[in-house]
Amino acid sequence: MPKVIYSENALENLERRFKFLLEHDPTAAVTAADVITCAIDALKAHPLIGRSIESDIRELIISYGKSGYVALYRFIPARDQIRILAIRHQLELDYPP
Repeated sequence: MPKVIYSENALENLERRFKFLLEHDPTAAVTAADVITCAIDALKAHPLIGRSIESDIRELIISYGKSGYVALYRFIPARDQIRILAIRHQLELDYPP
């Protein structure tokens, strides 16, 4: 099973999003964290589940509420790694609600 590695950028994305949620709705922050964790865990078993968007970069849509999150990642079979490059809320990326 591949090892998941978060980039510094992805960790900053998560920290910023959860800081916002904790200030406005602590319950939503916990739920969002659980949803994102489950989606990332699913990548371990199915690393190619995300849509290919550019060379070896893939996009995983994580549903949550009326919108959700998008995780950009790279699967590196030779190292048995999944590198999470970024995690953003869909509304930050101008996805329709």
